[in-house]
Amino acid sequence: MKHAFTIEFMRRLAGVMLVLLCAALAGCASTIRSEVTAFHEWPVDLGDRSFSFARTPEQENDLEYRSYESLVRNELARLGFSEANPAQAAGLKVGIQYSLSARDVRVVEPVFTDPFYGPAWGPFFGPRWSHAGFYSPFYDPFWYAQPTQMIERNFQVFTRRLRIPISRSADGKMLYDVTVNSEGTNGSLPAVMPYLVRSAFEDFPGKNGVPRRVELKMTQ
Repeated sequence: MKHAFTIEFMRRLAGVMLVLLCAALAGCASTIRSEVTAFHEWPVDLGDRSFSFARTPEQENDLEYRSYESLVRNELARLGFSEANPAQAAGLKVGIQYSLSARDVRVVEPVFTDPFYGPAWGPFFGPRWSHAGFYSPFYDPFWYAQPTQMIERNFQVFTRRLRIPISRSADGKMLYDVTVNSEGTNGSLPAVMPYLVRSAFEDFPGKNGVPRRVELKMTQ
């Protein structure tokens, strides 16, 4: 009777742990992780903080670009910069470059068979976990799960890239050049771009030439 109670308790506890694991994995999917590297010679006594966008001919009539331009405009305003009106000579020129690429990923994973409940366990727990999800450094032939088959998963990973160079209008001297590289399964650039832009100006201007990792939670 005691043994049956133990098995039932372990089964229910395993179910709870699986729910928590799934929630954790869902949370990871809603986090944008980026590697940000900024090279700069930012003057301490920069006087004119007005800017204008240096658009390419293709960007002039690109609605997608204009939406990203608005994101950059808001971040610069937060940092104390102001956009110059068309009749005003801006002190800074701001460029925006972005790209999205995809690659196919193939993963082969083992499926483990529980001695009581069948092949319900995937690769998360591995061969050194008991059927209840507890790590065990000891071999237990009673609880030990054996891989019974291999499953193959195919999916796409997207590389999202954003570059924002800022130069001085008077002589074209580059003052700030930041690149944001981010990978994930979300291939919608409009959905991810707000977080790439925020990452680009996190801790502005930051350490020169030092890559850093920025993680932002998606709110939608």
